[in-house]
Amino acid sequence: MKPNMIWANLAVSSLERTQKFYTELGCKPNNPHHSDELVSFFFGDNEFVIHFFLKNIIEANLKDLRFGDARQTNEIIFTLSAETRDQVDQWADEVKKAGGTIVSAPESFGNQYYGFVFADPDGHKFNVFHM
Repeated sequence: MKPNMIWANLAVSSLERTQKFYTELGCKPNNPHHSDELVSFFFGDNEFVIHFFLKNIIEANLKDLRFGDARQTNEIIFTLSAETRDQVDQWADEVKKAGGTIVSAPESFGNQYYGFVFADPDGHKFNVFHM
């Protein structure tokens, strides 16, 4: 199998809230993929795509699949790399201001890692670290 591309599809309860949160974090909108059913953003220099679908829409389209509550369970955690420890701290502040939840505050772990975990308003987790 050699796919041309990979992207993520996540379920959310409010497109407006999701749009506001990721826009405030400075994520680049993937505007051709924006509708009354989903919002989409590019992440990172290689422009990884994450589509955020309304939960009822994605479940209807995927038939027998059901999405859990990301605030209660984890299926995936995305990792975002920061260039410096100061950038890690800055991003933690930006996440709080945008309405995200800091799951674990910035801290050192191991000999060379510094980072934190946050959740977006729907509970999707992101690990931010500098190494």
